[in-house]
Amino acid sequence: MNEILVRLEKIEVALLALIEQRQVQDWYDTKTVAEIMRKSAYSVREWCRLGRVRAEKRSCGRGTSKEWMISHGELMRIKSEGLLPERRHQ
Repeated sequence: MNEILVRLEKIEVALLALIEQRQVQDWYDTKTVAEIMRKSAYSVREWCRLGRVRAEKRSCGRGTSKEWMISHGELMRIKSEGLLPERRHQ
C-alpha cells in the first residue's frame, strides 16, 4: 500500500510540473522569469538592464514606478539560445 501511495505522489508531482510548463503568459515579470530559469530575480533584472535580454519597462501598480517585463517569445529564445552578447561600452 505504501508503494502505491509513493507512486501516486510522484505522479501528482509530475503532473503539476507539466501543468506549470503549459501555462503560457504574454509577458513575465523578472521574478517569474527567475523562477523559470532558476536564477535570482536580481540576475534577471541585471540581464534586462545590460541588454542581455530583450525586455520592456512597463508600469506596475498605481505608482509611477516601472518594472522589466519579458515576452514569452523572448523567454523561449533565452531558454534555447542563451543571453544576448554584452554591449560594448564606448
